[in-house]
Amino acid sequence: MVSEKYASKNVCVIGAGPSGLVAAREIRKEGQNVVVLEQNHDIGGQWLYDPKVEDEDPLGKGTTLKVHSSMYDSLRLTSPREIMGYTDFPFVVKKGRDMRRFPGHNELLLYFKDFTECFGLREMVRFNTRVEYVGMLDYAEFGKKLRWVVKSKEKNSEEVVEEVFDAVVVATGHYSQPRLPAIRGMDAWRRKQMHSHVYRTPETFQNEAVVVVGNSMSGQDIAMELVGVANEIHLSSKVLDISEGLSEFISVHGNLHLHPQIIGFPFFESQAKWIAQLLSGKRKLPSWDEMMQSIKEFYHLKEIAGVPKHNTHDIADFEYCDHYCDQVGFQHLEEWRKDLCISALRNSYANLEKYRDNQWLDAMGFMARNLQD
Repeated sequence: MVSEKYASKNVCVIGAGPSGLVAAREIRKEGQNVVVLEQNHDIGGQWLYDPKVEDEDPLGKGTTLKVHSSMYDSLRLTSPREIMGYTDFPFVVKKGRDMRRFPGHNELLLYFKDFTECFGLREMVRFNTRVEYVGMLDYAEFGKKLRWVVKSKEKNSEEVVEEVFDAVVVATGHYSQPRLPAIRGMDAWRRKQMHSHVYRTPETFQNEAVVVVGNSMSGQDIAMELVGVANEIHLSSKVLDISEGLSEFISVHGNLHLHPQIIGFPFFESQAKWIAQLLSGKRKLPSWDEMMQSIKEFYHLKEIAGVPKHNTHDIADFEYCDHYCDQVGFQHLEEWRKDLCISALRNSYANLEKYRDNQWLDAMGFMARNLQD
């Protein structure tokens, strides 16, 4: 007879993207019953490209957005495929598909479909099902028989389905809700304004003067695309931090101007293993008081360091991943993965326009660092 403490739990995973899929796999491995609720018609999350943005608010101001994915048509990975895959399911080249080391977004979606098929995950997913509400069933003492109410609704249906689960894993990501800058006069300006969330192709900016606000990866990618169609592109940045690659690109494109304005899936995998072991009873949470004190100290340190609140869950660093690996007895991220990740970043700084297609840049970087060591 199985004791109540270790009896199988009913777990709801919200989202069938890269983190939701691996969470579902790991939780099922630990003997739990898993249901994945996915609002779209297929797996992939952000990587399920949707070209139909005509009905979306251009700045993504709606409380409930019609379009979940922020992928633009030409988007390619910024890290090589060798470091992108789950540890036991490499992101390998397949004949007849996008065989580049830095493939386009559709190749990664196909990888997720391969992963889903290999581990039989699709049977756990309810597609076209949007979660409307998650809340505690009651206010029982923390950590003792705490259960969760989940209300969901199928697409094209008004019926709300209410279910009770022992645990809920929220794997919805944080790239689907646009974050807008606070710029004086923005609300009063009546010309075209668009958030990158609804940007898909450059053709709509033919012969226009365009300001791209933000000098990070997507801002630079979009600015480079617009060079071929727009009359002028003004790339606005909070800090005047110009990489060698961006500087070179600006120097050969007279219509692009820069103005100062005053990670991979092993991360998800280590998190998923920790959650799965917690639900199976192999791991235990600290006491309520210990967790509250830890949260207080965490935010205090972030405040001292000047880290904005919207970066609270910025987890794309090796220490974060290794910390969870230590918790669950999982191997640390291999050094070669870390080196490749850093190498890709350095190469993008040095050769922004061509680093994805230069097969020798990583090898040169490795040799240079080894000679220094």
